[in-house]
Amino acid sequence: MNKTSIIRNKSRDFAIRIIRLYQYLCKEKKEYIISKQLLRAGTSIGANVNEALCGISKKDFLAKIYISYKEAAECNYWLDLLYETGYLNSNEYKSINKDCKELLSILSSITKTIRQQINT
Repeated sequence: MNKTSIIRNKSRDFAIRIIRLYQYLCKEKKEYIISKQLLRAGTSIGANVNEALCGISKKDFLAKIYISYKEAAECNYWLDLLYETGYLNSNEYKSINKDCKELLSILSSITKTIRQQINT
């Protein structure tokens, strides 16, 4: 399996987790503001990955993958806030934040590889 199919699958799985977390936070914790920001950023990662895979050039691909990376970084911020304000307990936070960090790492790796290919 190559990096693009890995990132496509992982970003989709992450989006599903984010949607479920959003539902939980709204229903159980009555938190609507930060969770909505998290929902938007978390589902945007996969949407931008899919757009990147349809890119017409390596530069187009890189631009969309970089947007995915920035959205993952934003997710990391919202998850930290939810944890630090008590909306997520330690186990909930560690589980989903691990997935977020993994996406950041993969997206960073893809970005570096494509930049090197463009510059050579």
